This record gives sequence, C-alpha cells and structure tokens, in this order.
Amino acid sequence: RLTGQLGKVFRLMEDGKFRTLREIADAVGGSEAGVSARLRDLRKDKFGAHLVVGERSSVSGLWIYRLEAS
Repeated sequence: RLTGQLGKVFRLMEDGKFRTLREIADAVGGSEAGVSARLRDLRKDKFGAHLVVGERSSVSGLWIYRLEAS
C-alpha cells in the first residue's frame, strides 16, 4: 500500500501522462527533490518495481516523466 507523498505521486502518475518535476510537485504539494525521490522509490521492488520513463521534452528541454502501465 502506497501512502503519503509516494501514494499521491503514484495516483497522479498512473494516468500515463508525461509531466515535469515541477508539475508533479505542484499537484501533490511537495518539492521537486522530494518528487524525484518518490519517482525513484516507485522503481524499487518493495514499492512495486514500476517502470518510470524519463526523457527530455523536445519543446522545453526539461526532463519529463511518466509511469508506464504494468
């Protein structure tokens, strides 16, 4: 069971849309550093070993992230 900020990040990202760290942080009420850590946590076995994809946006040049359906 994912709780706290990790749960908020998971529920936001499970729609599979690409978002910047700032967009995620604004939506869940945290910092970019905290959100980045939660995205790393989602990749860990104990939190479900989810596939979190990150790539550079061709529009803004910022890194964008999405959670792939498992």
